[in-house]
Amino acid sequence: MKNVQNKKRADAGSLPFFLKSSFKVSFIIIFVSLILLFTTFSFDAVPPILNRGIQPATFPKGLLVLIIFLTLIVYFLSLKNPWKTEKILPNTFFKTLYSFILFIIIAKTLDFFLAISLLSLLVAYFWGETRIFYLFLVSIVFPCIVFVFFETILGLRFPSGIITNIYYN
Repeated sequence: MKNVQNKKRADAGSLPFFLKSSFKVSFIIIFVSLILLFTTFSFDAVPPILNRGIQPATFPKGLLVLIIFLTLIVYFLSLKNPWKTEKILPNTFFKTLYSFILFIIIAKTLDFFLAISLLSLLVAYFWGETRIFYLFLVSIVFPCIVFVFFETILGLRFPSGIITNIYYN
């Protein structure tokens, strides 16, 4: 019995690929994405006269394919540089989580565009960006690109709010 207790556990590098955490996480994300992707094929097509922008089923399909593609990239990168396991999550994780809660509150009460700007600013700052020019760039340019994408390409309007009412009126 003592010999068994003194032996060290198998190293994480010697585990089969399907038992590693990077594979498990990637597999779950891809599996759920594939299920959702197959459900998008049952969406009804909108008649061309009612269609503003792209078909409603096209955007979720593209988004899910992008999620699958990016998950595969992260998985193959994790094969070269394995994930380090941490017992305690870093403070930046919790600050980012609180930023998303603040985003929801601001988007519902004040303005969606303002919420995207503030979220972009806070997340960039919490993850280490301290240069004012780049923070300004991220908090103004990124939301403008999102707004133009939704407005022109998808043909969708942002919810009404302080800033978007100025644009729409």
